[in-house]
Amino acid sequence: MPQLTAIITGASEGLGKAFAVELAGRGHNLVLVSLPNTGLGNLAAYLQKTFDIKADILELDLTAAASAEQIFTYLSKQKLAAHILINNAGLGNWDWFTDNNTAFYKKQIDLNITTPVLLTRLFLGQADAAVTSYILNVGSLGGLFVVPKKQVYGASKSFMRYFTRCMQLELTGTNVKMSLLSPGGINTRPEIILMNQKLKGIAKATIFEADEVARIAINGMFKGKKEIIPGAANKLLVFLNNILPGFVKDAIIKGKLKDHA
Repeated sequence: MPQLTAIITGASEGLGKAFAVELAGRGHNLVLVSLPNTGLGNLAAYLQKTFDIKADILELDLTAAASAEQIFTYLSKQKLAAHILINNAGLGNWDWFTDNNTAFYKKQIDLNITTPVLLTRLFLGQADAAVTSYILNVGSLGGLFVVPKKQVYGASKSFMRYFTRCMQLELTGTNVKMSLLSPGGINTRPEIILMNQKLKGIAKATIFEADEVARIAINGMFKGKKEIIPGAANKLLVFLNNILPGFVKDAIIKGKLKDHA
């Protein structure tokens, strides 16, 4: 495979950082995007030294109106063409709806929905028709299941699922492949790791380390898979969701709501 250039949003930590390491390890150049003062410079320096690749950094707030344009303006000035876009940046939460104010939900919707849509449009505008390009949208199994206290987050991931499937049809016959990554839980921040350690049974089996999810996702992306679901347990949950009657799923969710109450 030729050396490609990948844009990764939310690249400074968690799954975004794992994507950066995985792609650098395969010899691809990177454009790393994240908030200021999140260690992006140190990550880029490490990747360049370790893997002998080029890593540009852009410290931006992706909820700002002009941020998507700024990324591609930078690429144009640097005479760089991006061959891979990983829409990874997102904002999650685990709260009752009224626990957060309207500013939080606006930020969540902007980052989880508006930003990847705009970046996708700009990416397609500069894609070289002679070279295979790839878009990986990071969704979640939360976009399939009704999960208490993840109402707006889950809805944003449902949006990404619908958007990706529509775009996959529109891109048929082109040299652009778009994939949806639908992981279960991922061990990223310390508080999430502590919460995941309390899980048992199939719930525990759905949890993966970030580097493993990144490896599975990048393999699937390059193979042109339409949806990538890491792990047998997560695939089983999706299968059960497809066959269980609606009233059974509603009963399960109501039980979960009582537990959380």
